[in-house]
Amino acid sequence: MTNAGLMAIAAGIAVLVGVGAGIGTGISTGKAVEGIARQPEASGKITVALLLGNAFAEATAVYGLLVALMILGKITG
Repeated sequence: MTNAGLMAIAAGIAVLVGVGAGIGTGISTGKAVEGIARQPEASGKITVALLLGNAFAEATAVYGLLVALMILGKITG
């Protein structure tokens, strides 16, 4: 296998981080909705925690994309 082929496989694996971020965001959103349904008075605190957690999850997806682009040589670190 050529070096370009290996780089493409490595970039694909790096982008798979986005799958984990999507799953994490979906699970946390579902749990937040359940929490708000059970305790509507706590919706403010639940929403803040949800947004903070989702921001971290999406940041990991962006890092995976950046690593993939760096592997392919589209951007330099």
